[in-house]
Amino acid sequence: MAAQGRKNVHGKAGVRFKAGYTKSKHENKLRTLATDLIVHERVTVTSGMVKELKSLTDHLVTLAKRGDLHARRQAAAIVRRVEIDENTLALDKLFKEIGPRYASRNGGYTRAIKAGVRRGDNAEVSIVELV
Repeated sequence: MAAQGRKNVHGKAGVRFKAGYTKSKHENKLRTLATDLIVHERVTVTSGMVKELKSLTDHLVTLAKRGDLHARRQAAAIVRRVEIDENTLALDKLFKEIGPRYASRNGGYTRAIKAGVRRGDNAEVSIVELV
C-alpha cells in the first residue's frame, strides 16, 4: 500500500505524482535549440521537436528581418545570451548576418531532413538547418 504522508519524497513508496516534464522545461528546451540553430546553423533533434523548432526559428528570422528595437527586444526574450566569440552574441549574429541574408525571402527559412533513428533509444531524429 502506498504511503499516506509526505508527497514527492523518496522512500518506501517512491515519488508518486510528480510530473517529470513540465511546460517550462519544454519551452526552455525550445529556446536552447533555437539558440543553437542560430549559432551553428544546423542542429539534430527528435522528430517531435521539429515542427515547433521550425516555427520558432522562422519567427526569430522574421523579427531579424524587421530589425527595429522592438523586434530586437522580442528576440532577446527568446534567444539565450550565448557568446560565439569574444565580442559576438547569438542575438547579434541573428540580426547582423541571418536577417539580411533572408531579406528577399518570404518565409521558409528552415529545412528539416529526416536522419534515421538514434542508436540509444531508437527515436526518430531529423536535422534542422537554415536554408
